[in-house]
Amino acid sequence: MVTSPITLVLQQLHGRLSALRSGEVASYIPELTRANSEHFGICVATLGGETYEVGDADVPFTIQSISKPFIYGLALDDNGVDAVTSKLGVEPSGDAFNAISLEPGSGRPRNPMINAGAIATASLVRGESSDDRLRRVLAMLSAYAGRPLTVDEAVFRSEHETGHRNRAIGHLLRNAGIFSDDVDDVCDRYFRQCSVLVTCNDLAMMAATLANRGVNPRTGERVLSGENVGRVLSVMSTCGMYDFAGAWIYRVGMPAKSGVGGGVLAVLPGQLGIGVFSPRLDEYGNSFRGVAACEALSANFGFHVLRPPLNLVGSVRGSFQLSKVRSKRVRTPAEARILDDRGDEVVLLQLQGPLALSTVEPVLRRALQEAGHARTLLLDFTHVDGMNEGVAALVGLLAHELRRVGVALVICGVSEGDDWDGAAEASVMLFATQEAALEWCEEELLESAPAGTSVTLREHPLVAELDPAASALLEQIAVHRRFAAGSRILSRGDPADALYLLTAGRVEVSLAVTGERRHRLSTLGPGTVFGELAVMDESPRSADVDAVTDVEAYAVPVAALSALEGKTRALRLQLVESLARELAQRLRRANAEIEALAG
Repeated sequence: MVTSPITLVLQQLHGRLSALRSGEVASYIPELTRANSEHFGICVATLGGETYEVGDADVPFTIQSISKPFIYGLALDDNGVDAVTSKLGVEPSGDAFNAISLEPGSGRPRNPMINAGAIATASLVRGESSDDRLRRVLAMLSAYAGRPLTVDEAVFRSEHETGHRNRAIGHLLRNAGIFSDDVDDVCDRYFRQCSVLVTCNDLAMMAATLANRGVNPRTGERVLSGENVGRVLSVMSTCGMYDFAGAWIYRVGMPAKSGVGGGVLAVLPGQLGIGVFSPRLDEYGNSFRGVAACEALSANFGFHVLRPPLNLVGSVRGSFQLSKVRSKRVRTPAEARILDDRGDEVVLLQLQGPLALSTVEPVLRRALQEAGHARTLLLDFTHVDGMNEGVAALVGLLAHELRRVGVALVICGVSEGDDWDGAAEASVMLFATQEAALEWCEEELLESAPAGTSVTLREHPLVAELDPAASALLEQIAVHRRFAAGSRILSRGDPADALYLLTAGRVEVSLAVTGERRHRLSTLGPGTVFGELAVMDESPRSADVDAVTDVEAYAVPVAALSALEGKTRALRLQLVESLARELAQRLRRANAEIEALAG
């Protein structure tokens, strides 16, 4: 079984950060002291609904303050922005999460991410009764997670019994006219929302829902109106990590929220969501490992939202198989049959745009799917505008995983100086052009089922199609020729005085473009022909033909055909018919390739 490179990266990160022992488990709520301080999970959720998790990602813990942005979003949807902002502000407080931070005069809490603001927000949730309001909160949080969530009653009782400071805040809020409901009722609903059980996986999906403009990527359910997603993410950016918020947005650069239960939720808008769980808290009340994990992921993959934005587009420009898209190398009928029959074993993925973790993830997933039947996977980076070191490392890990199950990774569209982390160690073949990579893939496939490296004149497909009389006549007039590697066989503009039947070696047909630059039209091997215009219309040579290797061929002179007069009529006719059939086959293949590329 192959493992996603994203999972491998998370495993490496998890292993490295597991050694951190700094921080203490929260103790101000007695029930939280029961947490296993060694629990540590990381999960990344994409907008395609995929999740990548490592460690204790399925261990339940209470959501605590991470519930605050979601309840704030519900309050905005219920009441509208004006009604909500009349009751609480959106300015960072610079104080601890449980600070009594109210505006002088108005009594408004500074923002909805501190306890004072969260209690005010809880009072704004609409419902026919307190139970109805709680039911709506649970249903909403469950919709974000994509599964039913429940309350940890033991943690709730512990918070209820020790939450005197929060009740004091509640009384101050009621005294200021922020709400008129019973303080104990509002605080108990706040305690219950904080006691909802979630997993690291849930947090990642909840974050991905915010990243997806309020729509759960897995269920497709809209949980928060699109216009209020930006408001929620804004207060998360400035206030979500309490008095560490400034350093967080500077170093990590993602809207986030932490909770004293050990969770950290981070949102990369339009791309993905992250959930981390580790109960050891730092001096600010944030998960020590959670902060370190998010900081490392942001640094490796360029997650900072305030960096120049990427023009994120679908990363797969096209997907083809070798049976549909080939190199310019002209193949013998026997080779063509092998490539037709087994071409599906080579898969080409053309990539495009700047590659980030969110855009390369579908490519990695597709590659792992293809590994079930492919022999070779070819990734074309010709149209890739850029990527960071983290993405390059993922490609290196992909190569290792594919090699482990017997699949070769080939990369084209790269420059000689490009740094591919792990490419050499994973035996990745690198090519400058797609054409060169396709030809290499073809040769590898043919080598596993060889079709012959040379042919005799009689075995040549063009001769084999002639009737016995025409074949015998052709053997009389054909002249055996040898050409050394690197020599010019035909030049553009030369008279079309002979047809050449290639029996050994390889030739290249090309045109001079500018200076020393040449454009390759095709490469030919044993069993193919060149110079066929000599028989078709005798017009001057239209391209140069050079020997790539030592070459053997049989030249069929036009003058010899003419000298035989009437005897050559049937031979010339059969040659023209055979050449026409070959040209028709090339045309059909070209049409199929155009259709595949256009599709």
